Amino acid sequence: MSTKQNILIVHNYYQIPGGEDTVVANEKKLLEDYGHEVVLYSRNNSELKTMSKVQEVLLPVTTVFSLRTYREVKRIIKEQHINIVHVHNTLNLISPSVYYAAFSCKVPVVQTIHNFRLLCPGATFYRDGHICEDCVEHGLGCAVKHSCYRGSKLQTLMCVITTKIHRMLGTYGKLNYICLTEFNKQKLLQLKQVKPEKVFVKPNFVDCDEEIIPYENRADQFIYAGRLDELKGIKILFEAWKQMGQDAHRLLVCGTGPMEDWCWGFIKSNPKLNIEMKGFVPNTEAKKLIANSKALILPTQFYEGFPMTIAEAYSVGTPVVGSDIGNVGDLIEDGITGYRFKSDSASSLADIIRTSSFDICDKVKDVYTERYTSDENIKQLEDIYGKAK
Repeated sequence: MSTKQNILIVHNYYQIPGGEDTVVANEKKLLEDYGHEVVLYSRNNSELKTMSKVQEVLLPVTTVFSLRTYREVKRIIKEQHINIVHVHNTLNLISPSVYYAAFSCKVPVVQTIHNFRLLCPGATFYRDGHICEDCVEHGLGCAVKHSCYRGSKLQTLMCVITTKIHRMLGTYGKLNYICLTEFNKQKLLQLKQVKPEKVFVKPNFVDCDEEIIPYENRADQFIYAGRLDELKGIKILFEAWKQMGQDAHRLLVCGTGPMEDWCWGFIKSNPKLNIEMKGFVPNTEAKKLIANSKALILPTQFYEGFPMTIAEAYSVGTPVVGSDIGNVGDLIEDGITGYRFKSDSASSLADIIRTSSFDICDKVKDVYTERYTSDENIKQLEDIYGKAK
């Protein structure tokens, strides 16, 4: 797609900032840097705190279809001569009415899939300490039974009603999709009305101009950077290091979270563990530590979205050791960009660390250059917009 486009990016911010917000900002800047005109239409769920009683009563209706969104987006499309509407998130305030505003103006819609919400109201395929796909196999009512969205039956019911209504209307079959991995694509295609030819795979990107540190010059260390949470596999990680005993390499643990006290307690009970707790580490500093490590470890216990730490590690030539499930498993190529271990097995992780060669920095950097740079990303994004039209 060589001609410059007028693009409307649509995003509903959650109350707690997250990775989706970063992707929205990065793609907006990327498109503008390459000469496209970009308009951002956004709402923020912090508005929920200041709603009037009437607005609160109407929320179940506006979550399904917001007249405000419909009117405002339709006006923007007409006034700004929009060619493509690119949606990231619609929950709760924007609603799927954004799609119908675009349909009424005969403008194609591209929806980026950041999570699994179209199939799982909780968006993660995870509950009660295990992977769960009950809503795919037995229907969306399972989510209401287990209060899968924010621990609330009422809020989960609102998500379920919205999804069911728009499934019945065939809304999701009219969209073009960007999935971040092939794993995401295969999950999305379980929603039968979605057409395979309208689903594209395009990863997120990171920019990095730094030279990679040669393997032989790196510190004798591995690194974990993320939330200290059982969902993220902290218990598996610490148990693997315990199994390796005194022969274990140093493990840097960067981050905070609900299991921080547990981590300190585990270290106190096993004083010979070669684990260094770093606490909160700013992203720029974390990248430097990753660049100087033998590998980044991601022992996640659920499917994940698209962990940006993987792309960041690849950008500095650092391999990733990750669970063999979901998007993490999909993003790692054994012996090329890292190694996968059996997700629920500390001994499997320990064996990988003991026996694998991590002197693959050049291979990792080559994969980054081929797939995860801004130059490569804009080509893919423009191509998707062209096919969507």
